[in-house]
Amino acid sequence: MESFQSLAISLGLGLLVGLQREWKESDIAGIRTFPLITMLGTLCVIASGGISWLSAAGLLSVAAMLAVANIAKLRSGVNSSGMTTEVAVLLMYVVGGALAVNQTGPAIVTTGVAAVLLHWKARLHGVVDAMTAKDLRAVMNLALIGLIVLPLLPDETYGPYDVLNPFSIWRMVVLIVGISMAAYVAQKLLGAKAGAVLGGIFGGLISSTATTVSYARQTKETPNISAIAALVIMIASTIVNIRVLIEIGAVAPTLLDVAFPPIAAMLVLMVLVCALLYMPVRKQDTTAPDYENPAQLKPAIIFGTLYAVVLFIVAAAKDIFGDQALYWIAGISGLTDVDAITLSTAKMFSEDRVDSQTAWRVILIATLSNLVFKAGIVAVLGCRRTFLYVCVAFGIAIAGGILLLVFWPGWDVNELGRLSGVLHLLNNGTK
Repeated sequence: MESFQSLAISLGLGLLVGLQREWKESDIAGIRTFPLITMLGTLCVIASGGISWLSAAGLLSVAAMLAVANIAKLRSGVNSSGMTTEVAVLLMYVVGGALAVNQTGPAIVTTGVAAVLLHWKARLHGVVDAMTAKDLRAVMNLALIGLIVLPLLPDETYGPYDVLNPFSIWRMVVLIVGISMAAYVAQKLLGAKAGAVLGGIFGGLISSTATTVSYARQTKETPNISAIAALVIMIASTIVNIRVLIEIGAVAPTLLDVAFPPIAAMLVLMVLVCALLYMPVRKQDTTAPDYENPAQLKPAIIFGTLYAVVLFIVAAAKDIFGDQALYWIAGISGLTDVDAITLSTAKMFSEDRVDSQTAWRVILIATLSNLVFKAGIVAVLGCRRTFLYVCVAFGIAIAGGILLLVFWPGWDVNELGRLSGVLHLLNNGTK
């Protein structure tokens, strides 16, 4: 019965790929040939009781037939340099063999991926044609960071407090670069069609600070776009909350159960502020910034170093001074980078060094501190009108964040003194 089921699935999968190749009018294989080849792979494995000389001979026979077909094409004057269909034929033979040994899941996924890749030829070629040298470097750097450097690092803990693990530290670098790179690619694909709202979303995922700098500078030269620039800056800063939730979920999923409600409440508040800014300026637009490659090796090393430093300081401060020092560290480190303190705090929580109520408040303080820093950027680089818009928007967000820090359930009111100094700093940061 299992053999008949494998044959039926191989027939269906072969028809799927064959349909696409027939639609593209392939000279090598089409709607009939692909299912026959897939079933051949299945039968060869079934007949021999597993992967053996018979399945290998079948694969060689299929390869020989493909070679003969291509020679015939060349002799008839048909010049085709592509080998996509030939590779797809060999792949589907192996898929048929995988079905015979009960590897149904991988076989189905492989067929689906193959069908999509075959059908997206024009789209994929268009993406490659649109890539610049800088974009290609970004992809190669991401491969270097994630596929070469990461596996080579030792997965051992060094130094005091047992927190400095090269493999774990660089894995956080890969996470951050991966998030930024995904947004960078999406922004490149959409280009001018992204508009202000999507521009702010991508900016928040790539770098909200870089987005703030770029749009603030634009308002210095063109003050009449102040409102739309403030909207983009606010959207980018709002997306930071989503980025934070992604990072917490990746590093400490159990912390997300506690941190999600208050950070989501902060997100909703900032979304409402964005909506108020959007209404009067929805028909305006600005020039999207040309973001730097987020997968450059030097910034990745800098972030990895910063993350390691923050991780060590947080562990040391927790051990020496208790939770009170963590709030000040969050307020200071969050000025320039929210990711490092978020990841380090989440890691400390996963190692039972920080409780959940302290952890999410440390992260929220860092995000509020970052708003203060970006307001300062606008004050220095932007026009006065943009600074006014940003101050009002950020002021509402910071006030709401302070209320969350103090009044969210689970907080020990007797420990409010620990937060008082940081809250005072945040409260006056945008004045």
